[in-house]
Amino acid sequence: MARPSAKTPKPALATPSRPSEKRTIAQLRRAARECRACPLWKPATQTVFGEGPEDADVMLIGEQPGDREDIEGHPFVGPAGLLLDKALAEIGLDRHDLYVTNTVKHFKFEPRGKRRLHKRANAAEIAACSQWLDAELARLQPRYLVCLGAMAASAILGAKFRLKSGRGRWQKLASGQWCLPTVHPSFVLRAHIGGDYEAVYKDFVADLRKLRRLPA
Repeated sequence: MARPSAKTPKPALATPSRPSEKRTIAQLRRAARECRACPLWKPATQTVFGEGPEDADVMLIGEQPGDREDIEGHPFVGPAGLLLDKALAEIGLDRHDLYVTNTVKHFKFEPRGKRRLHKRANAAEIAACSQWLDAELARLQPRYLVCLGAMAASAILGAKFRLKSGRGRWQKLASGQWCLPTVHPSFVLRAHIGGDYEAVYKDFVADLRKLRRLPA
């Protein structure tokens, strides 16, 4: 895409119009490709929007895309995504029956030689991207939300929520929806370093198993 000339500068925070709940997910996805609400779009390969059935009762909300997601353009296709698929299969669920998305839609990273190391989005970047998660929630109106990681939990349950003490329990939202907060799959993967991977993975599966008995 050609960049605007110096004679006609483009506003630094140019964004598409506020997403509407009347748009389909496909329309929202196309609009999000042109989002310039924060600087993360510049180094990223592409926007990584949510995917899944538009009539899904359950929405999984992660934090932000990683290296593989940025390259392939799909959420949860890297190592964390493979672990998530494994955990869901263990409890008898197929990820493709759920809607899967992230709080932030662009990969934020720090170059390290030939590698791109994940870097957490800051509060301003999360706030700028909230319009897209809000639009997904408004369009799909899922009954059950699973927050994978502290960033997603804060986006849904508020900044005061503490994942360490509140994970693994269904919480009813003011909207009437239910939210299940748990750790991000990447947290489970990092447990390989500490040597307690099996216990951390077991706890993660136990949290997700709550999806087999949904609250009314």
